[in-house]
Amino acid sequence: MKTLALILGLFLAAGLQAADKPLTSSANPLPRLIDLGAGKCIPCKLMKPILDELTNDYAGQFEVVFIDVWEKREEGERYGIRMIPTQIFFGADGKELARHEGFFARKDILAKWKELGVELKEPPSAKQN
Repeated sequence: MKTLALILGLFLAAGLQAADKPLTSSANPLPRLIDLGAGKCIPCKLMKPILDELTNDYAGQFEVVFIDVWEKREEGERYGIRMIPTQIFFGADGKELARHEGFFARKDILAKWKELGVELKEPPSAKQN
């Protein structure tokens, strides 16, 4: 029983430490777009296919993360969310560069990256069109 309590304690401590660290997933960090919304919010539902396309088309150039703040309310508080959806742009260094509240079209997201100085290569799928 003590072993189980020790393991659980270590697991919880590791989780708390991880929550305090910036969101980086590799040794070569990428810029990151975090979309905070909810699975049942209409504008958030409209964002889902856009986020999926960006994830596929720009893999290796920037990361896309969706956080459901109705399921994870603490994340909404952590990021100071006032409305959903909210998109937060982070540089490769983990620093916040910009925010947008509400629906955000694909072309506008890509324009924002360009405005922020993040050079993106055109995905192969766009060259076919």
